Amino acid sequence: MSIRTRFAPSPTGYLHVGGARTALFSWLYARKHGGRFILRIEDTDLERSSQESVNAILEGMTWLGLEYDEGPFYQTQRFDRYKEVIQQLLDQGDAYYCYCSREELDALREQQMANKEKPRYNGKCRHGVSNPSGEPVVRFKNPESGEVVIDDLVKGRIVVANKELDDLIIARSDGTPTYNLTVVVDDMDMGVTHVIRGDDHVNNTPRQINILQALGAPLPIYAHVPMILGPDGARLSKRHGAVSVMQYRNDGYLPEALLNYLVRLGWSHGDQELFSIEQMIELFELEKVNVSASTFNTDKLIWLNHQYIMNSDPAHVARHLAWHMGERGIDPATGPALSEVVKAQRERCKTLVDMANDSVYFYRDFAEYDDKAVKKNFKAGVDDVLQHLRDQFGALADWEADALHQVVLDSAERLQLNLGKVAQPLRVAVCGGSVSPAIDVTLKLLGREKTLNRLDRAIEFIKKV
Repeated sequence: MSIRTRFAPSPTGYLHVGGARTALFSWLYARKHGGRFILRIEDTDLERSSQESVNAILEGMTWLGLEYDEGPFYQTQRFDRYKEVIQQLLDQGDAYYCYCSREELDALREQQMANKEKPRYNGKCRHGVSNPSGEPVVRFKNPESGEVVIDDLVKGRIVVANKELDDLIIARSDGTPTYNLTVVVDDMDMGVTHVIRGDDHVNNTPRQINILQALGAPLPIYAHVPMILGPDGARLSKRHGAVSVMQYRNDGYLPEALLNYLVRLGWSHGDQELFSIEQMIELFELEKVNVSASTFNTDKLIWLNHQYIMNSDPAHVARHLAWHMGERGIDPATGPALSEVVKAQRERCKTLVDMANDSVYFYRDFAEYDDKAVKKNFKAGVDDVLQHLRDQFGALADWEADALHQVVLDSAERLQLNLGKVAQPLRVAVCGGSVSPAIDVTLKLLGREKTLNRLDRAIEFIKKV
């Protein structure tokens, strides 16, 4: 059997982390088994769907690197096919027109709730209507006996009695199809073999299985993954902070770090924490996904992100850092190679936002010095120290880290100062603050011209204080 999985988001908002994890699990399963991964946009909610949301989903998938083999398919482009299947079910006697009014159905629901019964349609129109009036909906004629058995790859065997299921609406009064009909037709037509989705869909599955069986279609294998909770134990939502995939990009996370974190939300392979994409594909198994919900832990994600920043190819990290530098109005071509900046900064920076903010001075002159750094390091006489350094740096033939480091050491010895009394004022002079990578690395990255110009500026600044 050729494995075919799908990710089918509704474009009524951004791609959130729960959807991203579902997409990841579906993608990994297809990749592991040499199958196909399909992207389908379920945009039949015409009032809430938007092109902006579609773009956000596509952007999120691209950033995460979850490339799809087929699609994106749009349900709004398949209405003729849905109408064809609805008519087929009507012709087979597996669906019928229901003329019950909204008021009638509301009254029925209120009565059932008052009687402490499960609210459900009572099948009034199931066997025909003598005096039809108004615009009818179409209902699927659910079997009245027997049971639906789901051998879920995550939750195990689930058995639902058909008598617990009512006749759901598959077409609204305006003729538009409903979710439970469209998803069945799409999965059938696209040959989906494995439906991997959130466990909030468990109640829909037996209904969809009955429709598939009425259509004579093969049944996919289902895997319902548990939801993701916030730190407070409630379902992850906007109030917990960044839940949009692209917000994590904006906050300075590498896509691989987020994927690594998401795959571990509900799945594990021993005690291993760090997984390359290749390892995820090799080791991932749906049968080892936890049944219980997982809690999102931002501190753990930050730790993972730092591991990826430190251990990934600096050129790869630099490609993502470039976006953050651009957001700060900086053209990376105006300064040192970003990959070298990554090497210099990666031990200290846990996110690319930190790295970008801490690297601006390599590319753009700072407007002012840090007040605390000035008070501590720009004391009387320091201008002479900086002038000495400026003279020595200016005479260097090669602007290399070893030579720059030696100048600092020799200057401290010649001026009879401890190294900190030389290196720290130098750091403030060229960076604007008291924190930077090793001073020789910092100077090498800044280059001769920026270093000398900033030393001149600092010397003049101290003389005026």
